[in-house]
Amino acid sequence: MAGRGLVLLGCGKMGGAMLRGWLEGGLAAGAVHVIDPHPADWLRDAGVHVNETLPESPSIVIVAVKPQMMGAALPTLKGYGGGETLFVSVAAGTTIATYEAMLGAATPVVRAMPNTPAAIGKGITALIGNGAAEPAHLDAAEALLRAVGQVVRLDTEDQMDAVTGLSGSGPAYVFHMIECLAAAGEAEGLPPDLAMQLAKATVAGAGALAEAAEETPAQLRANVTSPNGTTQAGLAVLMDEGTGLPPLMARTVAAAAARSRELRNG
Repeated sequence: MAGRGLVLLGCGKMGGAMLRGWLEGGLAAGAVHVIDPHPADWLRDAGVHVNETLPESPSIVIVAVKPQMMGAALPTLKGYGGGETLFVSVAAGTTIATYEAMLGAATPVVRAMPNTPAAIGKGITALIGNGAAEPAHLDAAEALLRAVGQVVRLDTEDQMDAVTGLSGSGPAYVFHMIECLAAAGEAEGLPPDLAMQLAKATVAGAGALAEAAEETPAQLRANVTSPNGTTQAGLAVLMDEGTGLPPLMARTVAAAAARSRELRNG
């Protein structure tokens, strides 16, 4: 997978999470070259090369810098363009066309959108390759990204805006739901710490059950909704077609996806 070496450009939260996953999965530390202006202390102890001379023709370059740093960082890797090296980007908002303009259209590029639960190996990443990316390139990128969670493949790059609005930004929506659940519990008389503990555990447990169960989320919801019971009373508010969660969530994801398109189009 990284026989000629792997270069990781940027080793912040996302890059660091991926690197830990690769090393735990058996990737040789000596094959990894990290470029980062402010490397974390743990990198020195991990045995990887940090800000040293890069290999002449690495198998893979992972671009994990923040979008605003892309303009300064990417030109340093221009010499790797042309086809021998696979570029995998986890930089939000940076299109395949940006890489092709800098590296050449013959350069295999895989664009990926992970989300923040990747930091604990519970992320989900969507990816799409350019015309030069062969099935083996996509397989290699997927194998690397599985180190931080699930991986799905897109049909077109345009779908990345919807992915950004759903799973990319989605953790923030869920975190806010936890805040709101806890606040509602407080309003009903619970101490703040207890309300927050209950809210966190409820959301985490429901998510885990939704992934593990064979039933659909709709069926799981029905399983805990007794006729004329407490859950039904709550859902009558939450599922209201005019004022409930369905229209609110639709507007939320649409707004994030629209902003992603705006940023992409400049």
